Amino acid sequence: MPDNASTFRTLPWSARPGARNWRCEPAPTDVRDFHASLPDYAPTPLAELPLLAGELGVARVFVKDESCRLGLPAFKALGASWAVHRILADRAASGEGAGPVTLVTATDGNHGRAVARMARLLGQRAHVFVPQGVHPQAASAIAAEQAQVTRVAGPYDEAVRLAAEASAAADSVLVQDTAWPGYERIPGWIVEGYSTLCAEIDEQLTAAGAAAGPGLVAVPVGVGSLAQAVVTHYRSRPSGRAPALLSVEPEAAACVLESLPLGAPVSITTGVTTMAGLNCGTPSSIAWPYLRDGLDAAVAITDSDAAHAAARLADLGVSSGPCGAAALAGLRAVLTGVGADERRTMLGLDPSSVVVLLSTEGPAANPHSTPGPGTSC
Repeated sequence: MPDNASTFRTLPWSARPGARNWRCEPAPTDVRDFHASLPDYAPTPLAELPLLAGELGVARVFVKDESCRLGLPAFKALGASWAVHRILADRAASGEGAGPVTLVTATDGNHGRAVARMARLLGQRAHVFVPQGVHPQAASAIAAEQAQVTRVAGPYDEAVRLAAEASAAADSVLVQDTAWPGYERIPGWIVEGYSTLCAEIDEQLTAAGAAAGPGLVAVPVGVGSLAQAVVTHYRSRPSGRAPALLSVEPEAAACVLESLPLGAPVSITTGVTTMAGLNCGTPSSIAWPYLRDGLDAAVAITDSDAAHAAARLADLGVSSGPCGAAALAGLRAVLTGVGADERRTMLGLDPSSVVVLLSTEGPAANPHSTPGPGTSC
């Protein structure tokens, strides 16, 4: 359970009434078919946790367990595989070079490893820039995919800048999971790749007797690409009850939470956090309009909150790292302490509600376990 200090502190929180009425265009329908054609593809589990539902005061809680996705310990392989597929198809169609291309990216860990894995499997090269704060064993896991790894003496945003510069070399392509003006097409493909995760949830909820869908979805946020995919999925439906969407960030890197009250994206100086994959200081430019208009609320949590949530999930049989457990930690923070009743009402939660938590990575995404190339999670 959360420690007493977190119960009485002022909660970093922002809410936007009316987000459930906003609508956008859906993701492409061919993404799921592409993933289903991959040899290692299988839907990740959607685990129902009745004890957690009782603790949170709702009817049902489901956790989307991304601890083993396409042989890697995080969801990032969905976006990387689709984007690399689109990049290579475009190059073939345009007649750009028959030889291998270098896929360049910056990463806090999981995205870079996914790009490196795709490069190795497809006979391409990879060059991955890793910022400070990423454990050496995480960088070693990327290098084990036969990628060139460059350690950066600076934060994530600096690693992104250096990766973009390196991608200007001949036969190199930047495969970054954040966007900025002038660089948006490939990050858009990465977001599209994440739509498969949401499609799986629909099918799994139907199979579990919850075809009406969730009342709330909680999603961990770094630059906001996964959250963009989640917003796109749930805000593109023409009818039916739209769920509340809650973003969760580390207090040390809450760029979306800082941006929402201002109505414009801001860059912040990030601190140190065990939630390394969420340690990002600037929202993605293509994600921002979706986050601004489609999120019901945002919350920031401490490393202690994430650790307690990961331990509780482990007790219930779900393997999750600090980033993956952030969804549970964020919802716990929202539903406890001063103002909890008002926040619950704002999110539309009651004893009949169905909640989905996205556990975006397993413990193997962290330095305690680093399976080598070609191994399963």
